[in-house]
Amino acid sequence: MTRTFTSLDEVRAAIGEPIGPSAPIIVDQKRIDLFAEASGDHQWIHVDPQRAKDGPYGTTIAHGYLTLSLLPLFGADLIAFDFGSARINYGANKVRFPAPVPSGSALTATVELVDVASKPGSSTVTARYTVIVDGATKPSCIAETLVTIVD
Repeated sequence: MTRTFTSLDEVRAAIGEPIGPSAPIIVDQKRIDLFAEASGDHQWIHVDPQRAKDGPYGTTIAHGYLTLSLLPLFGADLIAFDFGSARINYGANKVRFPAPVPSGSALTATVELVDVASKPGSSTVTARYTVIVDGATKPSCIAETLVTIVD
């Protein structure tokens, strides 16, 4: 269920509190192939199931940046900022891919708000996402993202 914030004070009060998990997203071979087309990254570990059977994971794996690109989907499921005139993706502070995402995996995410920095006309919220394959012990992606909320 989406946690909706209606003010910066509510965001600040939630700093450090884990939110989630999200609904699962399936990362199948079709999604991986479409990402390979979009990004130009056709490395065999992602797009050649036959060769990948003999590779280090026994199957193809998703691109790390594919996993990262799912954060807006997870974010929409987890949190909403119902204030300000606009929300703009500002960037990322730190991104890591500790574990692979095998083709066919179900991913879920949690998010933790870690900071709010305000200046005249806007505030920037830093959120740490942790994405994990169902049943895994190690996350597949940990990323700090920044969203600017325009007054």
